Amino acid sequence: MHRFTGKVAFITGAASGIGRAAALAFAREGAQVAITDRTEAALDQLRAEIEAASGEVLAIRCDVSVPEDVEAAVAKTTERFGRIDCAFNNAGVENKAAPVHEITLDEWDRILDINLRGTFVCMKHEIAQMLRQGGGVLVNTSSGAGIRGVAGGASYAASKHALIGLTKSAALDYAKANIRVNAVLPGNIETPMMDRFTGGDIQKAIDLEPVGRLGKPEEIAEAVLWMCSDLGAFVTGAAISVDGGWSL
Repeated sequence: MHRFTGKVAFITGAASGIGRAAALAFAREGAQVAITDRTEAALDQLRAEIEAASGEVLAIRCDVSVPEDVEAAVAKTTERFGRIDCAFNNAGVENKAAPVHEITLDEWDRILDINLRGTFVCMKHEIAQMLRQGGGVLVNTSSGAGIRGVAGGASYAASKHALIGLTKSAALDYAKANIRVNAVLPGNIETPMMDRFTGGDIQKAIDLEPVGRLGKPEEIAEAVLWMCSDLGAFVTGAAISVDGGWSL
């Protein structure tokens, strides 16, 4: 089955983890894929992997905290493929663990600039293109931290809570324009970010999961593809947890 033949997928934070899994899944399902990230070496490796499997791919270096990068990436994608049917706004970073009174303004701004402002800028340009072409689907990566508190993680949790509000509001703004907007809320997933967050002690993250294991990036990717597919056509404004019960 090739659910996305003839479709174009635009993915931020694509060089590793969930973004990488989503890029491979979209390509496997027949989509033309635009992959963006700040890390060029890993991006080039992913591009080569997709091309080796006969996929059509465009790799673009893009830092979502730089609005000019985002605007250029969306423009390059539409120049190459003509449209953007599915946008997966996945780029994000974790915070340095600290209680609120010890969070510096620079650290607060760093997290919000990438996780929230960066996603907002992506959405602005993606939605403008989708309005021109008559529709599309956006999925934003929030987190289980978007619906619960995290000790030592106020900046990250604030950014992910805000993403849900942004998602729901945009869903209402464009519901009659054939544009759907949803969010995926991953739990503790086997990614480089999780390695950094736990300092390499993955068992700490496993112990937080009711199901007794970490999630796989591919499991998040499958949820994203479902939301972007025709099977999810009646779903907009949803914040869907894929977290093994962590947020419970």
